[in-house]
Amino acid sequence: MTDPEHDLVIVGAGSSGCALAARLADAGRRVLLLEAGADHPRPEDFPRELRDAATLEAAAPGHPANWDLPAVVTGKRTVRVPRGRVVGGSSSLNGGYFVRGTRADFDGWAAAGNDLWSYEAVLPAFRRLEADRDFGDRPEHGADGPVPVRRPRTGHPLADLFGEAAAELGFPAEPDKNADGGEPGFGPIPFNIVDGVRVNAAMAYLSPRRDDPALTVRGGVRVRRVLVEQGRAVGVETDDEVVRAAEVVLSAGAVGSPHLLLLSGIGPADGLRAVGLPVVADVPGVGADCTDHPDVYVAYAPASRPPEPPELPPLHSVLNTGDLEIQPWLRPFSALGLDPGGSDDLLLRVALQQEDSRGRLGLAGSDPTAPPRLEYRYLGEESDRRRMREGVRLAAELLRTRACASLGAVRTNLPDDVLADDRELDRWIGRHVGTAVHLSGTARMGHDGDPRAVVDQRLRVRGVEGLRVVDTSVMPRVTSRGPAATAVMLGERGAELMAGG
Repeated sequence: MTDPEHDLVIVGAGSSGCALAARLADAGRRVLLLEAGADHPRPEDFPRELRDAATLEAAAPGHPANWDLPAVVTGKRTVRVPRGRVVGGSSSLNGGYFVRGTRADFDGWAAAGNDLWSYEAVLPAFRRLEADRDFGDRPEHGADGPVPVRRPRTGHPLADLFGEAAAELGFPAEPDKNADGGEPGFGPIPFNIVDGVRVNAAMAYLSPRRDDPALTVRGGVRVRRVLVEQGRAVGVETDDEVVRAAEVVLSAGAVGSPHLLLLSGIGPADGLRAVGLPVVADVPGVGADCTDHPDVYVAYAPASRPPEPPELPPLHSVLNTGDLEIQPWLRPFSALGLDPGGSDDLLLRVALQQEDSRGRLGLAGSDPTAPPRLEYRYLGEESDRRRMREGVRLAAELLRTRACASLGAVRTNLPDDVLADDRELDRWIGRHVGTAVHLSGTARMGHDGDPRAVVDQRLRVRGVEGLRVVDTSVMPRVTSRGPAATAVMLGERGAELMAGG
């Protein structure tokens, strides 16, 4: 029944999968980690665009490290969604924004019946994963974990202006976005970037363990489905072989993991039958309740641009207020490899951090090589539309402050008459809305009485023994800050819970 070489197989070497595999190998488990994308054993083996935190080239459509998935965000508006297809997963492509979820986020999970995931329960995992180079001496932080965390060491003229603008509007300074308590406000972003290098999860967790005989990493392996016999997961089928193991863990991300569950016959029975797949386990919640951060960009052209320190990433600081986030980009997308030849306008990103609308992920068919059908269904609730209007107007108000007067900024994609009219502004947001690529909850955890829960608190898939999901799929709701740090925490905490049974 089991592969003689491995105790378990983990599918996906992303932010959660790397941490999970490393910690289980440390505990003496014989781990096989499978990754569909390329494997780069040493940090220096990663291509330049994956190492260099000053570019987002790998997140552009067509890059081999990017799954580049189609998605519908609202109505008929479609976008391309970057997801990491390489060891390190999306932590190899993103902007290095490494902010924890808040106490309220995790205590909210606990209040919904997931007491193993309260803030106090997950704090040790957050401390264990980080080497915070600014606040590592404080009780709520870690100093010697695998992921280096550092805020910008120098200011940036543009970021400084927006900090002054936020203060002018009454928002407090927030020097540590990863601290517990305090009022949210404007402050520097914690990054997993050191000396301009994006330190992804594979660099942090896998590279130091490449000589460990308990850990085997295979890149270029695409898993087609989980093998289930007599109600128990016994391995996976890849494009080339069958791999058998005593336990299977899906860590393929909030798109990849539910997609594999569905392809394996684990999901809503009617939907599986509709595409001709046999039903292995009727689990209605697979893909049913996903959340993310809808966002729009307010573009502006400054009369003059402040000098730009070349060593900094394209982000520096961010304003959090309630469940809105305003993020000034310091360079245009055309300079980051995302929109070559595009506009040189600067951007304020406006994101809703706790949406009431819910999206869906499903199968377009039974072909395992075809992408799933991803529908964000943004702005379906009036409460979301209202708060997005508030966020866009706050961005415009920041540009109008005395602090930003020296920019001489002119909004280039949002006219005054649209800004002033709720109905017209709703239409504008609907035409421009995109996604922060923070998908969560496609296989969410919950208590035994929750009919939509896919996994229990120990991340075990309901209806199938020997199968777990450990990644942002299991989050009951997207965190109110970007989930990059939370994804790593899930791997750390998942390893703890697996050790406990």
